[in-house]
Amino acid sequence: MNLKGISYYLGLFCFPVSILSFINILYSSYFDYFLSVNSYITTLLASLIIGIILFYYGKNAKRQIAFIDQLLLIIFVYILVSILIALPFYFSNYQVTFLNSLFEAISGLTSTGFSIFKNIKYLDPTLILWRSSSQWLGGLYFLFFLIVIFSNKKFNYKMNDLTFNQDGGVKSITNIKELLLKIFFFYSLLSVLIFLLFNLLEVRMFNSLNLSMSLISSGGFLPTNTLNNIIQTNGQKLLLIFSLCISIFNFFLIFNLFDQKVIVHKHKEDLYIFIFLIILIFLVLINNKDNLDNIIGILSSISNSGLSLIKNDNNLSLFLILLTILGGSLISNTSGIKFTRVYILLKSTSLEIIKLISPNSIINKNIFNSELKITDEYVKISFLIFVSFFLSLFILSGVLIIDNIDFENSFKLSILTITNTTTSPMFGIKEINFANLLTTSKLSLIIFMIIGKIELISVFLIIKKIFFKD
Repeated sequence: MNLKGISYYLGLFCFPVSILSFINILYSSYFDYFLSVNSYITTLLASLIIGIILFYYGKNAKRQIAFIDQLLLIIFVYILVSILIALPFYFSNYQVTFLNSLFEAISGLTSTGFSIFKNIKYLDPTLILWRSSSQWLGGLYFLFFLIVIFSNKKFNYKMNDLTFNQDGGVKSITNIKELLLKIFFFYSLLSVLIFLLFNLLEVRMFNSLNLSMSLISSGGFLPTNTLNNIIQTNGQKLLLIFSLCISIFNFFLIFNLFDQKVIVHKHKEDLYIFIFLIILIFLVLINNKDNLDNIIGILSSISNSGLSLIKNDNNLSLFLILLTILGGSLISNTSGIKFTRVYILLKSTSLEIIKLISPNSIINKNIFNSELKITDEYVKISFLIFVSFFLSLFILSGVLIIDNIDFENSFKLSILTITNTTTSPMFGIKEINFANLLTTSKLSLIIFMIIGKIELISVFLIIKKIFFKD
């Protein structure tokens, strides 16, 4: 294990928290929220000191760390950065326990959207901004992590042709750095664009800012108690639909949007997702009213955002919660099993059935009719992720049932936790007071919110490496 290498990168991931803290200090000072300033100063100092110590400890270490070390780094980032993000909640005037503060922070960093605060209306605006910022940062970090993982040569499921969609693929560390910079630039640009467009559509500036950070990261935190308090006109709804789509499709689609050759030949995963969404929306709208609201519900479920304009439980609740399991593109801010993996499992199953019926048949093993073939390795990894997802689901459901949460709500809450999707009336789930849950339930939700992002198979790989010889 390369501890110094892990330390170096972990220190780097701490510094953005300092920047967010500084922004909140300026915001608090400008609007005279002086009671909040000290908590952000504390966070600024803590993130700087810890970041500098970790950075200098690993300064002379080898920059290229092993795949298992990368997975450990990701877990450490979620833990350490969440602790730093938890400080403003803990030192606020709302008497929040450290466990509840950590719960809120991890919920933000994983873009889940569970909140210990029941009434956002009375929450300090600086804390609302801090919650949204944590989501925005978490979404950016997650895209970074995906690039690092999919570019690793030891990760057999990288599928560069589907994930990066660039002629050269990932060739070197320099190339990876370029990809990360592109992601940061376009991620920030899209956030600003969504913010400005909501402003133009007469959404309050503060609400626009916070909503843009939630949407780009597929998060569930809102600056108000419900989305209905923000989104009211059809124009605002259409912009919301556009914003939700951004987080569903391959992030590299943005780079290649005006390159006809690349769009046609390299983004077949996105084409299949688009066709699937069109069919899905068409089937749902045939027998349902409130067309735009239902479209938002479908896209919000697949994007693992959970933001909804549907006020009450409806006949689509089970269908929508199942969509959260599906997820979007491999390189996107969505969680769940991911569309491509489900496609591989379904196609490989159908191919095996065809073989049994007609052994001499010529079988097309192409993924999305691309040049990439379905291999046994792809099927194995997809199946393991599928199994690990449902294993996580049953473990977490069992823990929540002990906390006197009925089976239906435990099961639904477990799905939403593992898919990093906020609770919403459209899922038919009863309102849950996260602040009053048992310590075991909170800790379990914290663990599985992280697992939902990194996937249980990553944990298995780490355990295998530490406790078992190859």
